[in-house]
Amino acid sequence: MKKNNHLLAALRQQNPLIHCISNIVVANFQANGLLALGASPIMADAMEEVAEIAAVADATVLNMGTLNPTTLEAMIHAGKSATERNIPVVIDPVGVGATTFRKQSIQQLLQEVDVTLIRCNAGELAAIAGVDWTAKGVDAGVGDADIESIAKAVAKKHNCLLAVSGEIDIVTDGYQTFYIEGGHPLMTKVTGTGCLLSSVVGAFLAAAEENSVEAAATALTFYKKAGEKAAALAVGPGDFAVHFLNALNEEEPTH
Repeated sequence: MKKNNHLLAALRQQNPLIHCISNIVVANFQANGLLALGASPIMADAMEEVAEIAAVADATVLNMGTLNPTTLEAMIHAGKSATERNIPVVIDPVGVGATTFRKQSIQQLLQEVDVTLIRCNAGELAAIAGVDWTAKGVDAGVGDADIESIAKAVAKKHNCLLAVSGEIDIVTDGYQTFYIEGGHPLMTKVTGTGCLLSSVVGAFLAAAEENSVEAAATALTFYKKAGEKAAALAVGPGDFAVHFLNALNEEEPTH
């Protein structure tokens, strides 16, 4: 796997434009996080422009957090525009198992868009795969299924990368798998850290020479280290968010 500092340096030199169709809860944090990282965010979801913006961006990130029929249509248009130009597309299926509408929407997205990477938690992955799982809202929930096996199967089925966040992150292309330990519980106490992670992965994929599982694993490793650095300085969730943005901006977060 490429060392963090090598790909991070390439990212900051390139300053990739990351097109985010985000959710209203996290858009500001997502944009600030990308800026701190060294990328350039554009938060656009109007049907009249998403295809044009996706065509000139270096990656497109589709977040289902506050999904509605209009944003779903915009996501499909943006995703198709990006994939026609071999631009990475990352999907964050927030709370996908919570409602029938979300379950149907993710299946439509995966059918109509050539997705590069799905970034999710265990509960969201189980919902995509149709596996029994107990979850509440956007929480990861609990279950007995083999998450690694499910991730590999979904990656093969949709010919994409899978990044499953948890105490130990799993990144796979269906054949090669990486496990990323670390991070800190405070990362789960600030809304938007998962959504921002999806955008950060998009930025790393944009900066990489190819959309590889190694590049995705590098992004998750960097992110967990940033969380550890921020947690070491923070008193609680409020100042953790500030320290986390600072850590993303550092040359290379350290333990």
